[in-house]
Amino acid sequence: MQVAVVGSGYVGTVTAVCLARLGHVVVGLDADERRAKELDAGELPFFEPGLAELLLDTLGTGRLSFTSEPPTAITSSDVVFLCVGTPTGEDGLPDLSQVAAAVRSIAPHLRNGVVIVNKSTVPVGCGNWVRTMLEEALPRHGAPYFSVASNPEFLREGSAIADFLYPDRIVVGGENGSVERVRDLYQPILTQSFAEGRPGEEPRLFVTDIPSAEMIKYAANAFLATKISYANEIAGICELVGADARQVLPAIGADARIGTKFLQPGIGWGGSCFGKDVTALVATAADYGYSASIMRANVEVNQGQRAAVIHKLQHELKVLKGRRVALLGLAFKPNTDDLRDAPALDLARRLLAAGAVVSAYDPVVRQLPGDLVAVRIAADPYDAAERTDAVVVCTEWHEVVDLDAQRLAGVMRGDFIVDGRNALDAAAMRAAGLRISGVGW
Repeated sequence: MQVAVVGSGYVGTVTAVCLARLGHVVVGLDADERRAKELDAGELPFFEPGLAELLLDTLGTGRLSFTSEPPTAITSSDVVFLCVGTPTGEDGLPDLSQVAAAVRSIAPHLRNGVVIVNKSTVPVGCGNWVRTMLEEALPRHGAPYFSVASNPEFLREGSAIADFLYPDRIVVGGENGSVERVRDLYQPILTQSFAEGRPGEEPRLFVTDIPSAEMIKYAANAFLATKISYANEIAGICELVGADARQVLPAIGADARIGTKFLQPGIGWGGSCFGKDVTALVATAADYGYSASIMRANVEVNQGQRAAVIHKLQHELKVLKGRRVALLGLAFKPNTDDLRDAPALDLARRLLAAGAVVSAYDPVVRQLPGDLVAVRIAADPYDAAERTDAVVVCTEWHEVVDLDAQRLAGVMRGDFIVDGRNALDAAAMRAAGLRISGVGW
């Protein structure tokens, strides 16, 4: 098929590259001319394992290109994906200004029979809103026939290519034949019939109405965030009563009804999805006079995990003013350079406000937001830990997990480690003379 992908951020770029890999002819459209030119030249503006190589390969086939000109992308397209950003607005609901701008830009160039697919994470009811906006932008007589569908994304940063090509499920909500068109687009994935497909591991296809498809995205992310917050709350109680969450939680997860995934305690979830989607779900419920109590508690527990790290440091170091603290890992999770709502940045701000001197290491992140210029970015974990009173593990990169305990102890001034991801070899750390405090033990 001829496909246009509007928006070349994380989701849009992955979608465009993977659809082209499946054999479709794809044009990525971005309002930022510079970004479009960079991508068209094979330059990826963010880090995602394997994507830079796949971008170059698919550009080389001639099936993929990027442009900032709507007519070039839209005029011949059978399917148009909307993959623009929807950041949280002041009211807690997503800011849909980028969606509105995208709709206005594509409306004059739509061909007859085109399907508009919302892949951006949008509030329930946005499918109706997009349809109405397009109707308003098009002439009342002689306008092309179009239909609207919702196809939420479930991409995890760090494994986005695999998540796109080998998903657990594909959700399509639509109307007036749009579902069939989108299903045809995904047929190689649904049957795992592409070159690198995995026969026998075909994903499930869920066909729904548009509001249900939009709700599935929010509900899925909110559940995962809640599962993490539950693990963190249990871990907090374990610390109080002398139990070990590392023993408690795996036994809970062994129940097939619960499962072990996302049942790990830590310093809290971050990233671009969980916080935004939980907040949006709470705000949506409030619009209808419903208090989403579990969702609210979910956010409260998550924020508490970050505060708990500061409390541990205060308990051990007493006064933080003038102390040196190293943060190992800055991105919110391994295998990405995404700093959005990263716990490490929250900790850095709190430490700086308390008067601490902060250093940090991350194998991918090389620059921090402007308000964190006081944080020294180190060349490696040992450089970050040099002369520090305490070290905090924020992201479980293998470069951090595989630390040499003796070498770490040798460069530190103090001896206190906060393992915010329960990722280190605690016995090795203790054998090196370091004191270690994890989450839930």
